[in-house]
Amino acid sequence: MEPSVDKSNYYTDTDEMINWFEKSAENAAAVQRQTLRRILELNHGVEYLKKWLGDIRLQDENAMESLYATMVPLASHADFEPYIHRIADGEKAPLLTQDPMKTLSLSSGTTEGRQKFVPFTHHSSQTTLQIFKLAAAYRSRIYSIREGGKVLEFIYSSKQYKTKGGLIVGTATTHYYASEEFKIKQQHTKSFTCSPEEVISSGDYKQSTYCHLLLGLYYCDEIEFVTSTFAYSTVQAFRSFEELWKELCHDIREGTLSSRINITKVQKVVLDIIVPNPELASRIESICEEVEREDWFSIIPKLWPNVKYVYTIMTGSMQPYLNKLRHYGGDLPLVSADYGSTESWIGVNVEPSSPPEKVTFAIIPTFSYFEFIPLHRSKSQSFNNSHKDANLLANDDFIEDEPVPLSQVKIGQDYEIVLTTFTGLYRYRLGDVVEVAGFHKKTPKLNFICRRKLILTVNIDKNTEQDLQLVVERGSRILISKSRAELVDFTSHANVSKKPGHYVIYWEIKGDVDENVLGECCREMDASFVDHGYVVSRKTNSIGPLELCIVERGTFKKILEHFIGNGAALSQFKTPRCTSNQVLLRILNVCTIKRFYSTAYG
Repeated sequence: MEPSVDKSNYYTDTDEMINWFEKSAENAAAVQRQTLRRILELNHGVEYLKKWLGDIRLQDENAMESLYATMVPLASHADFEPYIHRIADGEKAPLLTQDPMKTLSLSSGTTEGRQKFVPFTHHSSQTTLQIFKLAAAYRSRIYSIREGGKVLEFIYSSKQYKTKGGLIVGTATTHYYASEEFKIKQQHTKSFTCSPEEVISSGDYKQSTYCHLLLGLYYCDEIEFVTSTFAYSTVQAFRSFEELWKELCHDIREGTLSSRINITKVQKVVLDIIVPNPELASRIESICEEVEREDWFSIIPKLWPNVKYVYTIMTGSMQPYLNKLRHYGGDLPLVSADYGSTESWIGVNVEPSSPPEKVTFAIIPTFSYFEFIPLHRSKSQSFNNSHKDANLLANDDFIEDEPVPLSQVKIGQDYEIVLTTFTGLYRYRLGDVVEVAGFHKKTPKLNFICRRKLILTVNIDKNTEQDLQLVVERGSRILISKSRAELVDFTSHANVSKKPGHYVIYWEIKGDVDENVLGECCREMDASFVDHGYVVSRKTNSIGPLELCIVERGTFKKILEHFIGNGAALSQFKTPRCTSNQVLLRILNVCTIKRFYSTAYG
């Protein structure tokens, strides 16, 4: 039997769905012990667990958590990779799960520069359906939407392929959009995507985006909300809209389809839907001509008058897109989507009206077994560390305590999440740093802080993705206040090829900016890093002046296309905020048109 979510948990009624979760949250500690017991029972005797547990069955729920943590070590993806490759090659023995694996997911690859295989089972699709239904239930308490309404979804599948052993490989979103659960989700939430499957799975994100926009406009009075997996996809779509709107209006007026669309199945399905509508085209044209003069401010509510909110993941590396989302969305609420990873869903947004900057996620204790490694930042670092290699420092970014179960986490403490999943990952270090912000009943509410491995470090300095984002925000405020330009996207790199090493921040800008303003932005960012190791190192010149590189327009689109060309889907793409990937650095450096060096420390 496939390890799966209990079918009795699948409710069509909003109140019943919420009541199920509230009961689980109230008994979170006991539910977690039951979840761990169930995972171990289902996968008893698999090769990976046998290596640590032998034939022992951990059945006493009171002692199970401590015994499991004592006997099975913490692990990273590298520990599971040999087993996953054996499964991919067709080995039939139960290596990670008792049930044969038929599907593997690909991670986005934006964190470490390469995509990883992650187990994907029917349980993965079921929990995706369940969290979507639960999140929709909480949203419906605040934002009422019409039954049978449509959703403008900027969602994309990538190509699937088969391994030597016959397993299907693709991104987690690709598997989900192809699953029965995706259809069930639309029925249960009573909201239907306006794009047919052929558009979602076209394999060409530009053609899919054009058709999403075209069909969204065609059904503009029926759209209830706008959504995408990550905020990046929504922003990318509306940046494209600024260039495409005249062409889209022509297609609506004539009932035709742009020559940009050359995939036969996409042409057929879209042309079967649209018929000439000159009145609608004129209305859209009139709105666009007006809003274009205002730099597309509030375009979403003006074109889609019945939209209630914009719904997407806006935390972590997506936060820099919030200003642009608010610009396009006007007064529309931005509702942060739920917290998960390729490996497992983690938490649901139970307070949809919270602004994205303050959103927290209540852990769903039935989805996986969760442990938490307490993390502490070192207040100061000894100069004795200054000889260490940057890569060693990157693995030494926090001081760690022993992992604790969900029931023992403390408010205000930072943790790294550890997962034990139904899909065959045991005490798997996820690499996400979270803060416990509070509790929903007795399940923790998490605030996502950053990815642990994304860190800038040259010497004794350690700056996380969150530190970088705060610094860039300070610099971009000067950009906005002293010019009519905007920051399109950014990334960074710790350049240690020459002594002293220094930070490089790459900016893509839309609009004209005086060089003096960019110099000021550079200086402000350098001065805004508050990490003690960085400040001391800058003062002693053991870290050189920060370098701001301005790249030509379209550079970050080239980075996107590099990832998509290597099998990533737009739905999963996240601009890497810190990179040592040589291909990306080549793109960035070739496209650099101006360089500025900070004078913050003289």
